[in-house]
Amino acid sequence: MIRAIFPGSFDPPTMGHIDIAERASSLFDEVIVLVADNIDKKSVLSAEERVDILSKSLSHLENVSIDSSSGLVVRYAKEKGAKVIVRGVRAQSDFSYEFELAMNNKVLNRDVETIFIPTSQDYFLLRSSQVKELVAFSVDIKGMVPDDAIGLLEERIKKKG
Repeated sequence: MIRAIFPGSFDPPTMGHIDIAERASSLFDEVIVLVADNIDKKSVLSAEERVDILSKSLSHLENVSIDSSSGLVVRYAKEKGAKVIVRGVRAQSDFSYEFELAMNNKVLNRDVETIFIPTSQDYFLLRSSQVKELVAFSVDIKGMVPDDAIGLLEERIKKKG
């Protein structure tokens, strides 16, 4: 059995994230979508809210579970017996950053491989930061994020502005 971890901040989860998780679920026996809760990063949504949105959005996939952690992803992978870390990449800049991260992870745990899944064409330009900016300007984000995220984002971001 091959268990994979698909980590990210997912603030907010986008349809691009959902797409990568769905595609990873067809490649591996088990996929854990891991909300990496960075306590030094100011998130719009709490880790619990991101886990809830992802749980609802990916509930149709029997081999996918959702979890959160504030530690190193590579250590989490070892604790869970995962052999693979899945990373979605959109462009060359993503790949460069992700490649360096993969090399660092390899130093920390030689038993874990990183697999890059290129984003689908439909979501090539979709970024969580862009979604938050659009919400701040009252742009409709339906189709960019799971429906469960829309109201929460609008509430949080419009309160700030």
